[in-house]
Amino acid sequence: MSDQDTVLHRYGLFLVPGFSNLAVTLVTEPLFIANWLAGKTLFTWTTLSTDGFAVQSSSGTQTAVDAPIAGGSKPMFDTVFVIASFDTRASAQDHLLMDWLRKEARNGVRIGAIETGSEIIIDAGLVQSGSVPTHWYNAKGSEERFPNLDITETLFDARGKHPLSAGGMATADMMLDLIAQDVGDGFAEEVGKHLLVDARRPGSRPQPSSAENLPPIAEARHHHDPVARAHAIMEEQIEEPISCAELAALVGVSTRHLQRLFRARLGRGMEATYRELRLAKAHQLVQQTDISLTEVGIACGFSSLEVFSRTYRNRFGVAPSRDRRQSLEATVYHSIPSDRS
Repeated sequence: MSDQDTVLHRYGLFLVPGFSNLAVTLVTEPLFIANWLAGKTLFTWTTLSTDGFAVQSSSGTQTAVDAPIAGGSKPMFDTVFVIASFDTRASAQDHLLMDWLRKEARNGVRIGAIETGSEIIIDAGLVQSGSVPTHWYNAKGSEERFPNLDITETLFDARGKHPLSAGGMATADMMLDLIAQDVGDGFAEEVGKHLLVDARRPGSRPQPSSAENLPPIAEARHHHDPVARAHAIMEEQIEEPISCAELAALVGVSTRHLQRLFRARLGRGMEATYRELRLAKAHQLVQQTDISLTEVGIACGFSSLEVFSRTYRNRFGVAPSRDRRQSLEATVYHSIPSDRS
């Protein structure tokens, strides 16, 4: 790009192996449209890798980058985004990357992240407090790994020195927010119209998830809907599950009636719903943390390692001991019911 005197913001995009091509597009396309609409260069972006070589994305494509992270001492960027999706824990062992991120932060560069890139900048010691928007698929693992942080299943947070997107389409929402900060709300709205965005979603908006037909837990505990109330209690009682009869008594209906409501509303009975909530958490802890399988089983309400391993294998087709990486080859948790039990 030319006309550098008009540049408002310089972005560096560090691509972690297994990154999402969509994430890169959702960062750069709003910036391109902003430049096009302005008729001048408001934003620049540079793709980066540790060594300057191409990086393989989650879809298997080799993506060339513009530069390696090694360079002069003078900061080249105003904001750096770490863009990651799979196998992020390996990047914590990349000392060159970690040292570079810390140096950039010391030099006043704003260090942000897209999707699981937040885990990397947390491991680098750059985010030590506050809320961290995290994709719902990774929330339980992040809560376990980073107990001192407020892991939220919201879209993004662009308010501070670490702009963070939970991933997916939330990245476009965050970029519109950042453009608004630099150029103004009206201009950001115009960029959004060219992206066919009906309205800019606030970063605090809850994500759609496996429980999208239920109110948030904080509201559901006192909600008039017995299914929502029971579901919220289940989520609070993962480690020490209670019986279906106890659940029904807590929400003030009969066990038989609550079973019928669960099947009609969620497509599965109470026992199956409770088991799925426990297995969903177990799946995240197995793949996304290093805690022992015995601890995972206890944290997810299983009476023994044997029972946990058998239940996990029946659900995912592989023993938990062979499923300890969140890689492209690992098992996938599907939130849609696979049976009507």
